[in-house]
Amino acid sequence: RNPQIGTKSAFLLGFPDYATDAVPPLPGTRVELENIAKVLKAANYKVTQRMQKEATEQSIKSIKAPTIVHIATHGYFLQDVKGAHGSVYGVDAENASNNPLLRSGLILADAKEAITDTKAVDITHSENGILTAYEAMNLDLEGTDLVIMSACETGLGDVKSGEGVYGLQRSFLVAGADALIMSLWKVDDEATQLLMSHFYSNWVKGGNKEKAFKQAQVQLMA
Repeated sequence: RNPQIGTKSAFLLGFPDYATDAVPPLPGTRVELENIAKVLKAANYKVTQRMQKEATEQSIKSIKAPTIVHIATHGYFLQDVKGAHGSVYGVDAENASNNPLLRSGLILADAKEAITDTKAVDITHSENGILTAYEAMNLDLEGTDLVIMSACETGLGDVKSGEGVYGLQRSFLVAGADALIMSLWKVDDEATQLLMSHFYSNWVKGGNKEKAFKQAQVQLMA
């Protein structure tokens, strides 16, 4: 679909205040979001931006199918948690062991307790700063053109394991997103910002996601 048609809105989330030193902050994502917001506002998008304390799990859960969802935060992908006790990222270890959708997710503001506490919570109701792939399936993205998850690079899981990564991707598509772009490795902050700015500029001009992304990669290499 061409993003130039109809009412256009974008939900941008990044630079969460994790409230714990266990997760490294991502200050580059603030610049990334500000650059993207400029491009989109110039193209008449209604932009909602959530950073620091506002970059919460609840803010993502309350979105109503914006045209674009851009999330810049750490992801985690756990291949297996057999033998683990208590909780893993706020989820009961036994449940996580049985369900790959509970072994991947996004880390958001105020995730301290979920990461450092051994006590598991009921993830279906609680806002603990962790959006699991299981929860992401229930987001309202029916009509969302594109979800971008950048900065998902993390030492918090084995990205090569596949299952966790596919679980997170699939959840956003099940929730209704038309397409998804996800970065899974450590990318230089400046390069990410440039790539994303080029991509959005190209897309709002042309309306073709694939072409816009390829073009952005070529521009970056040049």
